[in-house]
Amino acid sequence: MKIIDPIFILLQRVIPQHWLSNQMYKLMRCENVLIKNFLINMIIKQYKVDMSIALEQDINNFSHFNNFFVRELKTEARPFATQENSIASPVDGAVSQVGSIENKQLFQAKGKSFSLSSLLANDRDLVEKFSNGYFSTLYLSPRDYHRIHMPIDGTLKKMVYVPGDLFAVNQRTVENVENLFARNERTICIFETKLGPMAMILVGAIFVGSMETVWHQGTITPPYGKKVQFWDYDGSLSLKKGEEMGRFNMGSTVVLLFGKNQMSWLEQLQSGLPLKMGEQIGTAA
Repeated sequence: MKIIDPIFILLQRVIPQHWLSNQMYKLMRCENVLIKNFLINMIIKQYKVDMSIALEQDINNFSHFNNFFVRELKTEARPFATQENSIASPVDGAVSQVGSIENKQLFQAKGKSFSLSSLLANDRDLVEKFSNGYFSTLYLSPRDYHRIHMPIDGTLKKMVYVPGDLFAVNQRTVENVENLFARNERTICIFETKLGPMAMILVGAIFVGSMETVWHQGTITPPYGKKVQFWDYDGSLSLKKGEEMGRFNMGSTVVLLFGKNQMSWLEQLQSGLPLKMGEQIGTAA
């Protein structure tokens, strides 16, 4: 552990995470031309954002920074895996961790795991559905495309909002904060698929406390709630593989869950592997 790491983590513990994220939310929607263009140019240069694949490439046409951040891509920029039994990456990003759910635990980082129950807000039915199943944790950086797409066809069954902290989700924090993904604010989306149940969990982070889905009117957060909220659906909303299901209004993490004997991850899917949305990450059983 580097000497600076404990200081970095301590600062995250003492700062007003939600207040700062709320201020960032407002700044990202500032329509002052000078401010929003400065922010957009800064991110493009600092993170080497490839604007050649964006549907809109003129930054003057984004009304505020967040419109740039969730920019659409050209259709041909992210082709989806078309093999019949393929499971596609729902996001641009990198693999944080991937593996099996053993003893109802998910691996977080060296020496650290977190429980399936805490991740799923202690929902016993959901815990049983994914026990001994499979998980992948996919991290989005500021340079990445920030819309989230379906890895396979699915019918929406349930959504759960879980209030929590807003720690950063970068590697330093993942390695130093216990139960990170089970303590941060998150939105749990449950789909029924040809493989059985699938969970797509959108995890918030500092300055990233704003998440949307295509079926929920407006943002799920903010405002930041203090109670777990549930929405049940009648199965009338089905999304095809490759269709958009949500977005982060800044970068964060998606945790993807499948049940026992449903699928297998590709062998090359290892921690640190960069991903493009749509490329194959797994195969149906």
